[in-house]
Amino acid sequence: MQLRFCHGWTIALLLAVLLLGGLTPVLSNSLLLMMDRHNFIPAESSIWTFDPTLINQGSSSYWLYGEDRQFYFYFSYAEDQPYRLIAKNNPCPGFDRHDVGTWCLP
Repeated sequence: MQLRFCHGWTIALLLAVLLLGGLTPVLSNSLLLMMDRHNFIPAESSIWTFDPTLINQGSSSYWLYGEDRQFYFYFSYAEDQPYRLIAKNNPCPGFDRHDVGTWCLP
């Protein structure tokens, strides 16, 4: 009887961890969106998959670089093109995902 009780709690804990892991991007992205009005999720990504990989360390907490399953993103500050993106499988020689200067044009 006690073994069944422990087994049930193990399964519940495992399900809770999996659920929390699945919600982590949504929770962290929601927090970023609430903290700074300049934050946004690129149109090619989603609140479920976008991962800000480099955050501004100044008074604002907006993402500078990010990624999802298909693309790397750079926040460009430009009104007409607020971000740039490049495919993860790009052919750029010397590519550095955190240095937009190494991103070649498609």
